[in-house]
Parts: sequence; C-alpha cells; structure tokens
Amino acid sequence: MKNPRTPSAASRVLLTAGLAVAAVYFLFPVYWLVIAATKSTGDLFGSSGLSLSNPQLLTNIRNVFEYNGSIFFRWVGNSLLYSGVGALVATVVSIAAGYCLAKFTFRGRDALFNIFLAGVMIPGTALALPLFLLMSEIGLVNTYWAVLLPSVISPFGAYLGRIYASAAVPDSLLEAARLDGAGEFRIFFTIVLRLMTPAAVTVFLFQFIGIWNNYFLPLVMLSDPDRYPLTLGLVSWQSVSDRHPELYQMTIGGALLSSVPLMIAIVSLQRFWRAGLTEGSVKG
Repeated sequence: MKNPRTPSAASRVLLTAGLAVAAVYFLFPVYWLVIAATKSTGDLFGSSGLSLSNPQLLTNIRNVFEYNGSIFFRWVGNSLLYSGVGALVATVVSIAAGYCLAKFTFRGRDALFNIFLAGVMIPGTALALPLFLLMSEIGLVNTYWAVLLPSVISPFGAYLGRIYASAAVPDSLLEAARLDGAGEFRIFFTIVLRLMTPAAVTVFLFQFIGIWNNYFLPLVMLSDPDRYPLTLGLVSWQSVSDRHPELYQMTIGGALLSSVPLMIAIVSLQRFWRAGLTEGSVKG
C-alpha cells in the first residue's frame, strides 16, 4: 500500500520545475553581470546583454584597479574594515547578550528582550538620520567610527543568541564549571563560545553581508571618498558616468569584483549557517 506521505510523481515534477524557475530567477542577474563585465563600453550598449561580444575581462579589471590612483583598492580595504571589524565585534556582543538573556535571571530581562525584538523590526534607514545627528554632536561625522560604531550592534544577533543559548548551553555544564572555580568570563570565552559556534558564525555572516552591502549609512555619514566603502564608491562612479562613459564599464566590473568576497564567505561558512539556523530554532 502506498504511503500517503510519499509525494506523487506530478508533485515532484512541479517541485523540481518550481526550483528550476527560482534558480533561473536568482542567477539571471549574476549571468548578466558576468557577461556585461567582459565587454567594452561600446559593446556594453551596442550588443545584446546576454551574449559575449569581444570579451576583454582582464582589461576591464585592470582599468578598475588603476583608475584614479587605484582608489578601488582603498574602497575594498574600507569595506573589509567596516564589515570585518563590525561583524566580529557585533558577533561577540550579540552572543554575550543572548547568553546573558538566556541563562541569567535579573529584573527587566523580558523587557530588555522585547526591546531587542523591536530593534529587529526597525529598518536601518529609519535610524540613519538620528545616528547622523548623534555622531555630529560628538564630532565623529566623516570618520571611520561613524560607520563602525552603528555596525557593532545587531538586535537580530542578540535574539538568535538567546534562542540558541537556551537550546545548546546546558545549565548543568555551567554549574559544574562554577563549582570548579571558573569565573563567568572564563566560562563564556572557553565554554559558551565553543558551544555557540554555529550561532556565532551565523550572526557573523549575516552582519558581514549586511555591512558590506550597506549604502545609506555611509552615504549619510561620509563625505571623504578615501573613506568610502565599495557600495558608495561604485555609486559615485555611476553618478558621473554621463560625463565619463568609461565609468559605466568600471562600475559593472567593480560590482562583479565586490561580489567575490561575499561568495567566498557564504560558500565557506554555509555549513555553520545551516547548523545555526536549525539548532537555534529547536527551543525558544
């Protein structure tokens, strides 16, 4: 007798077709970007966007690297600084906050957790102007700190940290460590962080990608091109491409290169990302 839970052949075909359509939908912009990055400025507008035409990818990449005193490398370094430092600090702070919310009892704990939940729902663009006014008051506008400081706080990371700590960090292990004389900081950095590695990597990946792709906050905070991240720098090229047509091609080539670190991060950390989401959803 056929198991009623076994999907039929028709449903499997429909599922496969749906996944194929979704894959094409998400990969089509990547295909167009790769093809466009191989063309000259003339071929970019004079040929089909879906077919190769006199490919010169290496020449285009070299032009991106050499333009305006190799400022592209400066923007890459800035993006790595903002994303790497911001994501690393945000991960440690989020995991520590989530662990405290999950394993310590104190007055106002639930109210504090609700504040974190509210922070998850507030879009970053809504906070850009208040953050600008705050940074202006303390004299940090147009500095690296103006982008770094807002990036080290992740309400979503604290939320995920609490959910994961509740499921993955046993109270008996914490009590045993305390009985052995370990302090709270030692327990956190030697035991808790190891147990919460999947959640920490998940928070790091989300925060790294979010900061790397952030455009509005640097736009509000920065006026010096030497401090621009890649997102803002490429837009600055595109904004003057009507007067310098070669910048159309450099913007596209820069966009292709800017996606490489994200691809590397996702591919290298995806197994931890999946584990973190799965185990963190076991218990709330």
